[in-house]
Amino acid sequence: MLFKYKAVDDKGINREGEIDASTRDMAISGLQRRGLIVISIKDEKTRKSIFQLSFFEKVPMKDIVILSRQIATLFEAQVSALKTFTMLAGSTENKLLARNLLNISDDLQAGVSISGALAKHPNIFSDFYVNLVKAGEETGKLNQTFSHLAEYLDRQYALTSKTRNALIYPVFVIFTFFVVMGLMFVVVIPKLSAIILDSGQDVPFFTTIIIALSNFFVQYGFLVIIFMMLLGIWLWRLSSTSAGKIYLDKMRLSVPLVGNLYKKLYLSRIADNLETMLTSGIPIVRSIDITSDVVGSHVYRDLLKDVSDGVKSGLALSVAFEKHSEHVPGIMVQMLKVGEESGSLGMILKTLADFYKREVDDAVDTLVGLIEPVMIVVLGLGVGILLVSVLMPIYNLAGGIN
Repeated sequence: MLFKYKAVDDKGINREGEIDASTRDMAISGLQRRGLIVISIKDEKTRKSIFQLSFFEKVPMKDIVILSRQIATLFEAQVSALKTFTMLAGSTENKLLARNLLNISDDLQAGVSISGALAKHPNIFSDFYVNLVKAGEETGKLNQTFSHLAEYLDRQYALTSKTRNALIYPVFVIFTFFVVMGLMFVVVIPKLSAIILDSGQDVPFFTTIIIALSNFFVQYGFLVIIFMMLLGIWLWRLSSTSAGKIYLDKMRLSVPLVGNLYKKLYLSRIADNLETMLTSGIPIVRSIDITSDVVGSHVYRDLLKDVSDGVKSGLALSVAFEKHSEHVPGIMVQMLKVGEESGSLGMILKTLADFYKREVDDAVDTLVGLIEPVMIVVLGLGVGILLVSVLMPIYNLAGGIN
């Protein structure tokens, strides 16, 4: 529940802001622990507009990366955890993150551990993040842990962003293609076809097809729009179910070029996650379970859960992965086996993570380099064929008049 408060600090300066707490009394207690004298406090729940709902409030990965680096720097400078989170809450521009950091400060002042305080905010700090912080608390290397987290999140953010951005251009070109073709069929061709039909000349076969398609879109175009809307709603509902998410993930992985790109992305993420957690002292089964929740694919999530069950039953990690040869290449299994036999599994996982990151970079560059000319050629051919089919009869008509 969100409360808006007015208060005075120990220097007599007026303070205003918002605090998230379960009850009014807890909100007042939290403000008093910060050294504030509460003047007024109001429940904001009924006053929030639809644009202030938490659904629209998000903390970008970039902000979490910067936050982790700032925490590591302040810990390195021997600043206390309570002061660190209080300072960062006052300096961050993201309101949702600021509110959560203030709540973490309250929990720390009440004696809660850093990992325990972070765990109360799963919308910002993932299970992976919390477990690494917990491992850092146990080893006494929190500054190194947060620095390592920032580097890991930075790698993942860069990799995911590059993959996503690579797919934006072809989607934009395809969308443009359909918009241009739709305008041609609905606006341009009907006017030209009227001239052709009124001339009484023989209409070529391709021109007949184009005119028929144009008439269909003019008369029944609204049905096409309704169908597309219903298809979008169906896909949205499908993606909200577990079975639907698995089905869509399988479809994504089966698309030529794009599927291979996503496969390498997930393998890089798996290797990077496992290496980060194992070198931080987290048990292997727990590391696999956490990775399954943050891998970003329901197909690989189920795969990792099966691998976790296999490791629990006594199988080696490489053997458990070998059972899923469809989604895990043999080279990865062989390298894991070498790491297990040599006792350098962490180093092997880091090598695999770097290898698949380079593979993703190369695949993205190849995909962009291939899609761009193909899309331009397809767009040009589509518009060209359309114009030739309609303009040729008009050209013949003009020649006949001369």
